[in-house]
Amino acid sequence: MANTNLNGKIALITGGTKGIGLAAAQRLSAAGATVILNYSHSASAAEAALSTLPSDRTLALQADASSPSQMRDLVSSIVSKYGRIDIVLANAGIMPLLPLEQLTEETFDATYALNVKGPLFLAQAAAPHMPAGGRIIFVSTGVARSSGVSPPYALYASTKGAVEQLTRVLAKDLGRKGITVNAVAPGPTDTELFREGKPEAMIKAIESQTPFNRLGGPAEIAEVVAFIAGPESSWVSGQIIGANGASFV
Repeated sequence: MANTNLNGKIALITGGTKGIGLAAAQRLSAAGATVILNYSHSASAAEAALSTLPSDRTLALQADASSPSQMRDLVSSIVSKYGRIDIVLANAGIMPLLPLEQLTEETFDATYALNVKGPLFLAQAAAPHMPAGGRIIFVSTGVARSSGVSPPYALYASTKGAVEQLTRVLAKDLGRKGITVNAVAPGPTDTELFREGKPEAMIKAIESQTPFNRLGGPAEIAEVVAFIAGPESSWVSGQIIGANGASFV
């Protein structure tokens, strides 16, 4: 584990109760940060996540990460309690895998709302309360820049393409305030979201296609998040940082 020092930092993680979000919460907490876990529905999952973190430096707050108004309220609650936000990890997302003929307008709207609209307006709400040295971290995916993915990924990959361009442009905007904006782009990672709707044979096939013959682990992605969140990354902004075991190169 790198010696990233986040003592005294206030970190907000959407979708923070499982998978990459929880792994990032554990990693940032281990580096000394106070971590606010945002969750959408399951209070029991939030309680289970909190049990893995220091009770004096962790808080769980419910809000719909696809709703700009609820993201504004979430930010207001955190600022009221802590006075600022230093790190935002916009991790909440969904990954519907549907062929073109099965796509609906409702699925399109819901996917863009959570994967794109929510992160954008969360950044808008948080930025005025972030001091110089603040970090905004989005989550993309290796499939956003690969033509070798299967057709059912089209909608999901398109949302992450939007996230990547937001990363580049917002980095120029918020750089004036000393805030960096980056995205981590995982490859196949062993999370509930990744496994959802995939039979075990498909999982094995994906593993066999990676150079390391395995899936990535959430903790491995969390290490990249910790670097982006830490002081060592002060000159890294507007970047899409792949964490994919050479799966997308």
